[in-house]
Amino acid sequence: MKNLKHSLLVLFVFVFISINAQEKKKYKIHTVAFYNLENLFDTINDTTKFDEASPIMEMNEGLRAEVYKKKVQNMARVVADIGSEDTKNTPAIIGVSEVENRQVLVDLVNDPQLLNKDYGIIHFESPDKRGIDVALLYQKALFKPIDTSSHELLIYDDSTRKRVYTRDQLLVSGELEGDLIHIIVNHWPSRSGGEARSRSKRVGAAKLNKRIIDSLQSKDPYAKIITMGDLNDNPTNESVKEVLKAERKESKVGLKGIYNPMEEFFRQGLGSNAYRDAWSLFDQILFTQPFLEKDYSSFRFYKAGIFNKSYLTNKQGRYKGYPFRSFADGGFSGGFSDHFPVYIYLIKEVNTEN
Repeated sequence: MKNLKHSLLVLFVFVFISINAQEKKKYKIHTVAFYNLENLFDTINDTTKFDEASPIMEMNEGLRAEVYKKKVQNMARVVADIGSEDTKNTPAIIGVSEVENRQVLVDLVNDPQLLNKDYGIIHFESPDKRGIDVALLYQKALFKPIDTSSHELLIYDDSTRKRVYTRDQLLVSGELEGDLIHIIVNHWPSRSGGEARSRSKRVGAAKLNKRIIDSLQSKDPYAKIITMGDLNDNPTNESVKEVLKAERKESKVGLKGIYNPMEEFFRQGLGSNAYRDAWSLFDQILFTQPFLEKDYSSFRFYKAGIFNKSYLTNKQGRYKGYPFRSFADGGFSGGFSDHFPVYIYLIKEVNTEN
């Protein structure tokens, strides 16, 4: 009887392991990220832009080339690192902001740390008064752009009624390993003059963003849309909560709804940028409901994060713990950016039958 019980136990364990082995599934995983590159300007004076006020142009002319080279290397290091621990790869797709022109992006993707990833570039010049734009970088082997467009943001100063020239919003539609997705890259108006005084400008940016999303969803209610960027607002501000109607909980996101995984981080006291000893989470990645479905035959959301590794933070002084920025006190600090990158992971089940 004792031997019979032992035999039955062994049989049960074998069957249990066999069932679990059969149920074990494999997934491919990609990083989609956003990073504010903090004044990635070249060393050439562009007379069509107000680039004289950029930190690098305010330096001694003899130092500019060296500083620019180091700045590009630093940005490339971070891009190469985002998500690499889990995916063993650089981001499949990354939106960026605060870039002067296409050439600085060419220099970035041709840095030795990124060169073998063969990144493509999607960039449009915008009318921003500082001369900075947004752009999208993508691994050509993983993402195939189908359509690109730049959407002008028409906003006006509340007191003077003069137009405020700011960044356009970039829309890219394409296939991520065969899955159609749409990506909007943003850099909404700053809080210059105070949050309350400048609020209407970001509300205007959110309304433009919502129109783009609505337009895509009118053609396909199940469109997979990601909107990302430096919003200069937190997840709980009017622009995000009331205009975009972004939800904190997955269970509350209906068809055509938007989920914001960054809100939970913000409520936990985490941020992507700091000012006067207060953390903000201006850098966000939001997306529509189809990414939340549990059918992993196409890419779905897995998890989100703030990329705040130790080397990206100040180690001492009054700004200890803050993002280790490139430019401070009128010079080059040797750092990276005044913003941490943010990211999400997308996963898709791998067919192992073939």
